[in-house]
Amino acid sequence: MANTNNIATTTTDPATFVTPDEAVQILRALQTRLQTPDDSRVAHMKSATLSNVDPHFITASINAIGAIDAVQAAVGLTGDDARQEAETASRWTAFTDELRTMLAAAVSADRTRRRNLGLTALQTYSICKQLNRDKTRSQQVAAHLQEMKRLNKLGAKSGKGSSSEPPNPGPVTTSTPPVNAS
Repeated sequence: MANTNNIATTTTDPATFVTPDEAVQILRALQTRLQTPDDSRVAHMKSATLSNVDPHFITASINAIGAIDAVQAAVGLTGDDARQEAETASRWTAFTDELRTMLAAAVSADRTRRRNLGLTALQTYSICKQLNRDKTRSQQVAAHLQEMKRLNKLGAKSGKGSSSEPPNPGPVTTSTPPVNAS
């Protein structure tokens, strides 16, 4: 049996951190090594029902398979085969749980990176607005500030006051005279 006590510990050494491109390569390499189980027996069945069978019920059915030859012949598995299948499913569930945890951590880290970048951009915009007030720096800052103003969706006016709509030409006149209600 393989020694599982040599599990890598987490480290904070930046030299050992994986880059985004390396992480994608590692995941793709791992994906090619994952064996997809044969689903030909269950492809036509409701998968939600089959995947949510009570574990105690599964254990009882495995016991019946091991005890009754006719059941073994009908399902095409021995009791040991069914136990091994249950153990394998349990281990892959642990893998899936770890993968979900990793995905949640990656999504959280990505959100934090984007928030940090957004904060930097908004701080830069604010600083450029302040520097633009200084006549000695306004020429250097003006073009950058104008481009940021153009692209800034956070400060854009919405609704009727939008500058992209043509101005209102005034009231519309009709050639039909008004009807007297008296």
